[in-house]
Amino acid sequence: MQVSQKPTPLSPGRGVGGEAKKDIRKLKLEDLKAFFTEHGEKVFRAQQVYEWLWKKSVKDFDLMTNISLETRQLLKEHFTINHIKVDTMQRSTDGTIKNAVKLHDGLIVESVLIPTDDRITACVSSQVGCSLDCKFCATARLKRMRNLNPDEIYDQVVAIKQQADLFFGRPLTNIVFMGMGEPLLNYTNVISAIDKITSEEGLNISSKRITLSTVGIAKMIIKMADDSVKFNLAVSLHDAINETRSSIMPINDSNPLEELAEALKYWYKKTKRKVTYEYVVWDGINDSVAHVNALVKFCKIIPSKVNLIEYNPIDDGMFKQASEKAIQLYQRKLDENGIIARVRRSRGKDIDAACGQLANKT
Repeated sequence: MQVSQKPTPLSPGRGVGGEAKKDIRKLKLEDLKAFFTEHGEKVFRAQQVYEWLWKKSVKDFDLMTNISLETRQLLKEHFTINHIKVDTMQRSTDGTIKNAVKLHDGLIVESVLIPTDDRITACVSSQVGCSLDCKFCATARLKRMRNLNPDEIYDQVVAIKQQADLFFGRPLTNIVFMGMGEPLLNYTNVISAIDKITSEEGLNISSKRITLSTVGIAKMIIKMADDSVKFNLAVSLHDAINETRSSIMPINDSNPLEELAEALKYWYKKTKRKVTYEYVVWDGINDSVAHVNALVKFCKIIPSKVNLIEYNPIDDGMFKQASEKAIQLYQRKLDENGIIARVRRSRGKDIDAACGQLANKT
């Protein structure tokens, strides 16, 4: 009688011959097909594995139940799946959920599930930390460690999609790139992640449900327009006077409002889609009539709308929420000029999950 031998155990991070295992999700479908052909396997296995990885979002080869044990062992010998893990989860009194997400190398980012009556939104991160220095943002106080890979961005969406079903019994409806980091400084990986999120082979979420928020990097807005992206664009504006904007957002020194305006004109010419301006009104910084008038003028450059955002303190006294009177002044002036403006009340403030508060305090 022939006795089968168990395969020699491999180091979790090492494959055949002792070399580092490759993350299988870095492979394209064509690469998987080539791998299976090289190892004498039927090529259709590649499509099966690809669906397990992206459509079904499995984190373990042993969960690929329509793949033989021998083939799963082959995959484990050569590859790993560097999936994220929700390290800690906090729930706000308003239903908001904040996740501290541990990456395969031990670094942490944060993502947020934001529930409202008519939608559930995933707010995801694109970088570990941030290289910009916006004075009002807690994330800006963190050193930028690295860009997130496409699968790490994708996994954040999957985790929130599962939480939406588990805790609310409702589907994930929207995705915003408004978490940690500047998405346009991780452009290739963000676009790759969005491609997977919107693909029928992935989560099949409509591009119209996705919004990318940027501080306003002009050349990258032009590139997005040239690349014919289908998702929505939001710009963290916060002021339409160069001197004030530079004092709170140093990126404005290298991307002044004049350059941003030209990039946005190009965006609208190519895409015919209006932009959303995110705008926080602070006491004594941008709450005067001059700042209101400057915003109205900037909004007329291309069709746009404005989210007037409630300020969320980050433990210093430089920035304070403007008075309700100042907010109403903005609303009235924008409305008089035919510009849609909504006051966006922050969610998850009690767990530091609101706009500008993501700082890995865990």
